[in-house]
Amino acid sequence: MRCKQCGSTESKVIDSRPSEDGRQIRRRRECEYCGLRFSTVEVYKDQPLIVLKKDKSSEPFNREKLLRGLLTATVKRDVSLALLEDLINSVEEELNELPRGEIRSEKLGDLVLERLRVIDDVAYIRFASVYKDFKDIEEFQNALKGM
Repeated sequence: MRCKQCGSTESKVIDSRPSEDGRQIRRRRECEYCGLRFSTVEVYKDQPLIVLKKDKSSEPFNREKLLRGLLTATVKRDVSLALLEDLINSVEEELNELPRGEIRSEKLGDLVLERLRVIDDVAYIRFASVYKDFKDIEEFQNALKGM
């Protein structure tokens, strides 16, 4: 930290206090050159979760994109938006525990499908048909048998 009075970059921390949510730390510092005391705030930044796609490209995890897919799969089904939000929250919680902050799209789809299967069978098959990219009726029938 650069002292705003003398410009020195040498300071010592006198006191540190975390915020209530634990995502910020307020530090009280003292310039070792001129003695000025000042405060700094350090903010924790989340590393964005990266989805590694089948075509070898990657993109940041997009909650809205996942929600759109789930809404499409649950059209005319008795599945509330709140239930879909809970499903996505559950997936995100699991994703945030990943050590590298990366997930293959196949694994992401599997996490969604295992939760969707419990909610609605028809929505599960709809989502699986797009996610698994069924090529023919036989693949579709095999997915139905696996239920």
